[in-house]
Amino acid sequence: MGHLTNSEINGGCLFAADPEKAFDRQAIFWAPEALSTVLWLREAGARSDIGHYDLDWTTLAGGELRHGLDGWHAIVPLAGAIHRLYLPAMPARGSPLSVELPLDANFDIRLQAAQRFWSAIEGRRLGTPPLALAYQRRRRFILIMRALDAWLAGHSYREIAEGLFGKERVLGRSWKDHDLRSLTIRLVQSGIALMRGGYRALLRPTSRKK
Repeated sequence: MGHLTNSEINGGCLFAADPEKAFDRQAIFWAPEALSTVLWLREAGARSDIGHYDLDWTTLAGGELRHGLDGWHAIVPLAGAIHRLYLPAMPARGSPLSVELPLDANFDIRLQAAQRFWSAIEGRRLGTPPLALAYQRRRRFILIMRALDAWLAGHSYREIAEGLFGKERVLGRSWKDHDLRSLTIRLVQSGIALMRGGYRALLRPTSRKK
């Protein structure tokens, strides 16, 4: 299963991953306490009178199942979406399952994730992912990452602005008083904040960034 990496000291996110591989070349397994859309499943104590779903974890079509020190982690593509599951122990084949939803500040996000997983099993419409970024926020995030990369590479704020917005918009005005100068500095500062742990705000709705 590769290496089991504990990165608590680098942002508090626990996940099973191979640090020698690029993030987009492997499946990243998040712990439910780090990413609220990871569903905590366990074997239910009693069988439901209205039926239950028989999920075979050994035959996940296109998915991945991994055993870590803390239990089992699963990534399940279903109904056009990726569902992340955590099981502290592997349930017996055909046993009823339950989803644990802690009553905390992220309860609504977990509830939405559980609703989407149930809808996928039922063949119903999933709706918008609970942590989906709005278009404007995605666009700004891309600018922030590009600005941060350029700053880390040693480019000046003016060079960064020219790369992001084009030389034509930078030329013709005093750079010291240019509105793009202030914007570029803010983008770089936001990128630095994300790099130093602020990226965890992306795992929560905008209203809970702090």
